[in-house]
Amino acid sequence: MATKNSLKTKDSQDSQDNSKHNPTIALLLSLIPGLGQVYNKRYIKGAVIFVLFTAFLIVMYDYMSTGLQGLITLGEIEREHDSRVFLSQGILSLIFLTFFITFYLLNIQDAYREAVKIKRGWKGTGVIEGFRNAWDAGFPYILVGPGLLLLIFVVLFPLLFMGFLAFTNYNLYNAPPRNLLDWVGFDNFINLFTISEWRNTFFNVLSWTLVWTFVATTLSIAVAMFLAILTNDKRLKFKKLIRTVFILPWAVPGFVTIIIFSALFNDNFGAINADIIKPLFGVTIPWLTKTSWTKVALIMIQVWLGFPYIYALFTGVIQGISSDWYEAADMDGATRWQKFRFITFPHLMFATGPLLITQYTFNFNNFNIIYLFNGGGPPVRGQSAGGTDILISWIYNLTFTNSQYSMAAAISIILGIIVATFAFFQFRRSSSFTEEGQY
Repeated sequence: MATKNSLKTKDSQDSQDNSKHNPTIALLLSLIPGLGQVYNKRYIKGAVIFVLFTAFLIVMYDYMSTGLQGLITLGEIEREHDSRVFLSQGILSLIFLTFFITFYLLNIQDAYREAVKIKRGWKGTGVIEGFRNAWDAGFPYILVGPGLLLLIFVVLFPLLFMGFLAFTNYNLYNAPPRNLLDWVGFDNFINLFTISEWRNTFFNVLSWTLVWTFVATTLSIAVAMFLAILTNDKRLKFKKLIRTVFILPWAVPGFVTIIIFSALFNDNFGAINADIIKPLFGVTIPWLTKTSWTKVALIMIQVWLGFPYIYALFTGVIQGISSDWYEAADMDGATRWQKFRFITFPHLMFATGPLLITQYTFNFNNFNIIYLFNGGGPPVRGQSAGGTDILISWIYNLTFTNSQYSMAAAISIILGIIVATFAFFQFRRSSSFTEEGQY
């Protein structure tokens, strides 16, 4: 009885002590990382947090302070300071600072939440059990962590570098380390829309990019849909052979096909002019020297390259449509067009909508065909882009041919915003997303 009474007395004392535990004090103490956890009697956890934060500050303080300062100045001594290095170190310092602030806030949040639990009567677990709980809760993050770090330093860092570069005066005549870069704010974006040469080139290239994306992709989808419906007809024989032939262009590497077509479309010795156009019509078409004909050739090549993949998608979806739908439509007296409109087409769009959207975004940035076929040519007088350059190939030429790095970065930002906006709204409106969970 005495033992039970003593245990009850101890439990009542612990509950009184817990009720006096103040989460606000834990929050304030955790402003120094680890002290909040010590206040919560999580001594090992608090010690580990304090050591890690202290070690980070000791090791990274000089690098981060120098990097952030360099990000502001971009160097001070010409021919000695390289602004690109200062910019890179500054971006890395921002990434490390973001990590530090994130874990610092998590430390404060952890101390406050544990203090609230203790006040409500929660008893802390032992070291081993606490480690197991932390391992179970953090295991998914451990698996995702390496990929996330790789994503940050391989994808995010170059994007940030490009984004910052768009607000500098980095060009052929002001290139480090001979010259120091300066922050110019939104001047590059303003010049893109106010200086006539840049404005005319930008809108010409943008308009062709949009036309190219819409026409080439839509024609590929239309051809693939027509062939998929045709080869699914029960009256057609040798279906497997025909489907194999239609998918063959997909099996050949794209750059090989483009190079072959560039030879076939050659104005002087190309087989299309020499063996088809001239014998039949007595003329030769300037496929590579006249902008309008080059655009037609590019669209035809892209249809040839793009339809096999979409054809394979459509074929799989059509074969999965139940024949009961068509039998019911036949009983109701539906025509072929009505069966296509109300059965086949909705099923195709529902199943492949998001993938078709990626085809539009892919062609919007389809650099290979533009560059390999004719290098974005033919040239156009009065503008820095060729007659068939799309935005991505124009950016490439500005960067590697004309050394207009800052302007190319500014156009890249605009390009990214256009693609992201288009993809976002199209994905949101696609039936596979809006109707998810209704069946």
